[in-house]
Amino acid sequence: MKKIAYIAGVALIGVGALTSCTLDAINYVEKTPDNFPVTADEATQGLAGIYENLNQVNATPQQSFFYLSMLASDDNLGGGGKNDKLMQAMDLMLNYQNDMTRQFWTDRYQGINRANSLLAGIPNIQLSENERNQIEGEAKFLRAFFYYELCSQYGPVPLVLTTDEVVPSQTTAAQCWGQILQDLRDAAANMPATRRTDGHVDKYTAEAMLGRAWLFYTGMYCNGEDLSALTSTSYNPLTEVALPDGTTLTKQEVIGYLDDCVENSGYDLVPDYRNLWAYTNKYTVEDYDYTAGQGLKWVEDDSAVNPETLFAIKFNKLASWSTTIGYANGYALHFAIRNQSYEATFPFGTGWGAGPVAPNLYTDWQAAEPTDMRREASIQLVRELPNYVYGGAGDWVQETDYYQKKQLSITARYTADDGTVQYAPVFDQLMYGETGWQNPGGLLQTGNIHDMVLIRFADVLLMQSELKEDVSGINRVRNRAGLEPIGAYSLQALQNERRWELAFEGVRWNDIRRWHIAAQALEKQTNQAIYLDGVPSQNTAHAGGYAARYNATAGFAKIPDTEISLANGALTQNPGWAGADSEYNAW
Repeated sequence: MKKIAYIAGVALIGVGALTSCTLDAINYVEKTPDNFPVTADEATQGLAGIYENLNQVNATPQQSFFYLSMLASDDNLGGGGKNDKLMQAMDLMLNYQNDMTRQFWTDRYQGINRANSLLAGIPNIQLSENERNQIEGEAKFLRAFFYYELCSQYGPVPLVLTTDEVVPSQTTAAQCWGQILQDLRDAAANMPATRRTDGHVDKYTAEAMLGRAWLFYTGMYCNGEDLSALTSTSYNPLTEVALPDGTTLTKQEVIGYLDDCVENSGYDLVPDYRNLWAYTNKYTVEDYDYTAGQGLKWVEDDSAVNPETLFAIKFNKLASWSTTIGYANGYALHFAIRNQSYEATFPFGTGWGAGPVAPNLYTDWQAAEPTDMRREASIQLVRELPNYVYGGAGDWVQETDYYQKKQLSITARYTADDGTVQYAPVFDQLMYGETGWQNPGGLLQTGNIHDMVLIRFADVLLMQSELKEDVSGINRVRNRAGLEPIGAYSLQALQNERRWELAFEGVRWNDIRRWHIAAQALEKQTNQAIYLDGVPSQNTAHAGGYAARYNATAGFAKIPDTEISLANGALTQNPGWAGADSEYNAW
């Protein structure tokens, strides 16, 4: 009988772990592909268990790939206070504690095992061809997405594709990424050509993710798999990739999938860029000077479906700090402004202060596109907030003049029963109702429930332009921003457009790595103007500096020490993490 799989000594709970168990003649306590799933309803339960892994990782967002991709990029610094060493370590590509990101590693493998369990059980279920293709496609998409994040964060990781007990083994990048691309290719090819608006991924989401995975692998590994190849400044991306099933995926095939997504999916750009972001919600928009009086309306107001979102993590009002914290948007809490009152940060919330915007992004953007409305739509110059205090309560590292607006907690202003003006998180589970304000509470940790969008249609247009080396997608995105079209395609123009359009959406880190410009881009953060405890200072080099640390690691994080130990020699630590000079001590 197939058992629940283990990797590096960590239990990976199967899909049955989320369902109620009944002791019967069949052993429902240990559900396996031989007894679960056997019905369409159980297959749906299995899918729910895989999707739940998105929120499970959000319970500890500070260890996730999205968090790392924000802080390690050249567009954000680490931030936080003096004790928030993990934030600063991620920015500096240094290690803090032995198992700095182990929870993310174990959580993602749990999601992978759930996907493996469902995929192994699908042959036992009576389903129509469309139902089978949809369920199998969703499971393969999610398995590929989980591996995409793991392989982006750690490099080649143990590749587990069955529910059999396995001994972890080191794999190559070609093996890992071949499987990721094959899963996404199969999902894109076989899922029904129907756009989903019910929270499930669809064929077009798989096509978009295929483009993202293709661009990263064929760029990052175009020179080979060793450290010198990965950190080389030579960029000549691969045009075909061998897949595990013996087929070959070509660049032209990936272009075909992206063309299908652009032309046939029904996804589209939101007409006004500002309406993508939660600060235009109906309770805040007219009280925020930047948005007041402009007829703006958040695209997610009143539970509307965002036509630009292909893939997002959903949140709800059921989060509990002690049990189900992952159902709240923890990223909004972590990236929110530190050590301030709601009045001082309005319309943005307060939180842990991760990821202050690197000043070099603002100056680069202003120099390249001085009239680009997306800059002010994406970045708040905090000195323009009337009650903002630099340094807050006096414990702040790498504060800058700038905060990004896309991932922050959002607040609203209301008049209390006693006539005083009050502020609170607009998405507080007690407050954001159809009839308006209801018993304002102010739940700092669990009051953020707006979506975290992972793939937007604008990204698809830019990937299409990049692979086809034309300006159609670029200019469609620029037109939405009110900018003049560009006449001829260039890689530099594409790189700039992705940086401006997709700023603070978790894609910049892998972009600069796959283009082989990371060391140079990261080094621009050195000596940038910052504040330490409210006092002007500079962003100083640590452990040789940003470029040195990137060239030592290729941007791959340290594999958790416990996983290395439990693997009994089957896993090798990534380069750049062996010496004391890889450890972060303090600012």
